[in-house]
Amino acid sequence: MITVQVNERTVRTKRGTTLYQLRDSEVPMADLVIYNGFPLQYDTILEDGDVVVFIARGRRPTSEELESLLVARHTPGVHARVKQASVGIAGAGGLGSAVAVALVRTGIGRLVIADFDVVAPSNLNRQQYFLDQLGQPKVVALAETLAKINPYTEVVTKQLAVTRANAARVFADCDVVAECFDNPGAKAMLVQTLVPEKPVVAASGMAGFGTANTITTTKRLDNLYVVGDNVNEAEPGKGLMAPRVGVAAHHQANAILRLILGEDPCQD
Repeated sequence: MITVQVNERTVRTKRGTTLYQLRDSEVPMADLVIYNGFPLQYDTILEDGDVVVFIARGRRPTSEELESLLVARHTPGVHARVKQASVGIAGAGGLGSAVAVALVRTGIGRLVIADFDVVAPSNLNRQQYFLDQLGQPKVVALAETLAKINPYTEVVTKQLAVTRANAARVFADCDVVAECFDNPGAKAMLVQTLVPEKPVVAASGMAGFGTANTITTTKRLDNLYVVGDNVNEAEPGKGLMAPRVGVAAHHQANAILRLILGEDPCQD
């Protein structure tokens, strides 16, 4: 007999049992097989001490099962640090909603999302909302969407306007904050309030449909990183559209990930 870990349980099975035989006996409807931390699409003979996760399509995985999947994709060392991180998102519009989705898919442990607005029809051209969420507070609608992606990320919502008086308190226990406002004054306020005490990843210049290759991440001050082309601000005749806004948001999410992992967001 050998001992195998199956979906966080210890299972004893006879020597010579194959991976797929164990799947058929334990989770016969499983579509995804993770073998010793790696998704496997072929059968193999099990060895003593193997760790296996079986996931069935359409069934919500447990926290342990989902973590095993993320570890398989991200490597254990990366995921362990991401899981412990707390990230603030100031503004839940085109940038903030996309940053939140990217970080939740990455397995971030905790998000603090602050925004006072509600979902409007004009938001749907670039923001991570749906028709049936029109009229809902953005933080409520976004939390519902994030829970469908990864219900094990702690999402703290604050339906309020972030101001100079409350910004430090709102994001007090966050390791890094994403500045995702569309108002230049609010952008400046957040940076002036939080930097240099706390890392901030801001954004400036992503309007229109010009090449996305001009959107970069640069370091401006100690603990301040700015994403964008620094030229193309929204103005009459040059609106905000999903592709370039999405590129900028994912630059922000990647910069945040690199900061969490102790890497410089601007260097290879």
